[in-house]
Amino acid sequence: MKKSHPLRRVMLATAATVSGIVLLLSLKPGSDPASASAQGGAVQPPAAGQESPQGGSSDQSSQTRTVTGSVADTQYGPVQVRLTLSGDKITKAEAVQAPSGGQSTTVTEDAVPKLNQAALTAGTADIDAVSGATYTSAGYKKSLQSALDQAAAAPAEKPAEKPAEKPSATASKAPAAPAPDGQTVDGDVVKTQYGPVQVRLTLNGTSIIKAEAIQAPSGGRSTEVTGNAVPQLNQAAAATQSADIDAVSGATYTSAGYKKSLQSALDKAGA
Repeated sequence: MKKSHPLRRVMLATAATVSGIVLLLSLKPGSDPASASAQGGAVQPPAAGQESPQGGSSDQSSQTRTVTGSVADTQYGPVQVRLTLSGDKITKAEAVQAPSGGQSTTVTEDAVPKLNQAALTAGTADIDAVSGATYTSAGYKKSLQSALDQAAAAPAEKPAEKPAEKPSATASKAPAAPAPDGQTVDGDVVKTQYGPVQVRLTLNGTSIIKAEAIQAPSGGRSTEVTGNAVPQLNQAAAATQSADIDAVSGATYTSAGYKKSLQSALDKAGA
C-alpha cells in the first residue's frame, strides 16, 4: 500500500487519536471518596463538655482532739479516762490508767472495754457500772465526767474558711492565740521501774505557772524518794519552762519518768 493511500492516512489518524485518549485517561487523578477522606479529611474536635470536670471538696466541719480526765483514786488503784472527740462527739474512749495486779487485772480486762463502749454509745458519763467492778466503774465515770467537762470548757474550733483571694506573699501571719489562763494539761503516764509518773501543768497563756506530779512511785522507800524528788522537779519545770531539767540525785528513774511526762504535757499545750 502506498504511503499516500487515503486508507492509510485514516488508520494513522485513528491510532493517534486513541493513543491520545489513553494518555489523558492515565493522567486523571483518582476520585475514590475513601482515599480523599484518608488524605485530606479534617479531624473533628471532640464535642464540648464531653468530659465532666472534676469537682467537690471535703467539708471538714469538725476537729479531732483528745481530752484526758483527772485521775480518780479508787480502793484498788487509780483510774483515768482519755477521750477522742470529733467536734463535740466522742469517737473513742479509753482508760489510760486502771487497777492492776492480782485479781484487779482480771476485773479491769473485763470491765474497761465495756465501760469504753458504754461511754462511746451514751456520749455522757451517765453509764451503768459493770457488775463485779463497782469501784473501777465509779472511778471511770468520775474521770470520764471530768474529761467531758474539760471538752465543754474548751470547745473545738471550726476550721477557718477559705479566703476569697489568695493573700499576698508578703502578708504577715497572725500569731497563734495563747492557751487560756489557768488551763491544765496532763502529760502521758510514764511507767518506771518503781511505778508510774504523770505530770500536770497549769498554764497562764504559754507560761507554766505550776507543775505537779499527779502520779509518782509510792510504798516503802519509794515514798521517801518521791517526797524528796518531786518538789524539786516541780520547781525546776516552772523555773526552766521546759523539760530540760536535771535529774534529782537518788531518784534517777522517777526523774526520767517525770521529764518524759512533762515533755508530753508541753507538746500537748503547744499543739
